[in-house]
Amino acid sequence: MNIPKAMTIAGSDSGGGAGIQADLKTFAALGVYGASTLTAITAQNTVGVTAVHEIPTDVITAQIDAVLSDIGADAVKTGMLSSSLIIECVVEALKKHGVQQLVVDPVMVAKSGDSLLREDAVDTLRTRLLPLAAVVTPNIPEAEALTETKIVSDADVRRAAEAIVAMGARSVVVKGGHREGPATDLFYDGSDFREFTAPRFDTVNTHGTGCTFASAVAAGLARGMPVTEAVALAKDYVTEAIRTSFPIGQGHGSLNHFYKFWK
Repeated sequence: MNIPKAMTIAGSDSGGGAGIQADLKTFAALGVYGASTLTAITAQNTVGVTAVHEIPTDVITAQIDAVLSDIGADAVKTGMLSSSLIIECVVEALKKHGVQQLVVDPVMVAKSGDSLLREDAVDTLRTRLLPLAAVVTPNIPEAEALTETKIVSDADVRRAAEAIVAMGARSVVVKGGHREGPATDLFYDGSDFREFTAPRFDTVNTHGTGCTFASAVAAGLARGMPVTEAVALAKDYVTEAIRTSFPIGQGHGSLNHFYKFWK
């Protein structure tokens, strides 16, 4: 029995809505065995981030080595990599193990507005990690930071997608959650554009949306899907997880990762 496997390399969210916790929930919900590498521990809830403790880089490397040398991974997803040193150590470990199916979620800011990536690490993310990516999944503010441009129009989104692929990524999904109208994500693989559109729901329960989307893409890749099918799977999964979400905490609540199983 060949169980698809995926690993997430990201920070921990003590509130359970984003980060490693959201990633592992997503893998499980989509029929993929999930392993993890912690890059940071955050004290976090639906309202904000109150503390961050970065994991030493030798321990991060040891976690990646432990998982990939034994269990393996059909796809790997990165999330919160808060410093240049952490990004560098992750890059070297991924190269060492020859990881090909890499989904990069360029996590920069929490839903609460708290910064999760140092400003001086953006260039390291851009030049060292993106060239390894099969898919990059920035939202609009993250795409603006990566490309150092302002995104307002549809044409701006297309130009940002082209710029990110030009940085070395094999494909990109620029997510449209921060724009007006329907939630339209733009996929670009260096040759073709494709839009994925879903209704927009009036809810505050969107904590962990980016983590969940990237993890769902990784789950699809781990299951052997072509990248566009993996993106379509992720779009459908996140849309339904938002639609069926329920209030948790006093701020931005989590998605309903297990909507297929919880009645």
